[in-house]
Amino acid sequence: MLTDLSDRIRATPFSGTRRLVALVGAPASGKSTLAEALAEKDQTMQVVPMDGFHLDNAILSDRGLLRRKGAPETFDVAGFVHLVKRLGVEDDVVFPLFDRARDQSIAGAGAIRPDTQTVLVEGNYLMLDQPGWRDLAPLWDLSVRIDVPLDVLRDRLLQRWADHGYSPAEAAEKANGNDLPNAALVLENGLPCDVVVADNQLCNAGPPTPNVMKKVE
Repeated sequence: MLTDLSDRIRATPFSGTRRLVALVGAPASGKSTLAEALAEKDQTMQVVPMDGFHLDNAILSDRGLLRRKGAPETFDVAGFVHLVKRLGVEDDVVFPLFDRARDQSIAGAGAIRPDTQTVLVEGNYLMLDQPGWRDLAPLWDLSVRIDVPLDVLRDRLLQRWADHGYSPAEAAEKANGNDLPNAALVLENGLPCDVVVADNQLCNAGPPTPNVMKKVE
């Protein structure tokens, strides 16, 4: 499946400086894993995460949004849209990255390499049908959605928070109170994507599985 998707990306035409590909999915769907696998397979691809546009915790606290960090309203969507527009037409582009250990965004921490032909932008809300976010849809040369059922996402989220040292009760509170509502929003309010990947876990498997990837007509 990884080879099929990589070939599809490379076959997608683009008119700007480089090809822009959206890798969309709910929290714990495996967007980062898929993006990194694609970029490792093809060195002309580079990953740009949406997470660098998290609002700072101090701003979120002032707005009463800290507990909802990761929801659409906790990002600088205007700044992110501006970056994506630049990625498609400018040669020299720097971008922020999110430091999970410090739980904050770091300005100017990433830069587009001169040999980059494809930018893999990964994030939850790249095809969200809401004001501000929907301005992104026309900018993608190709959009790919990772489709994972909510019950599977819940299991992964509980494990994720457990791996970060949270108790079962704390993990359930974080997953049910924030992550899963965000996941439901992605699943229920997403614009149609060009390609749907059934479950990106299969990227790490051996032989391709039939019907893992399909084109949306």
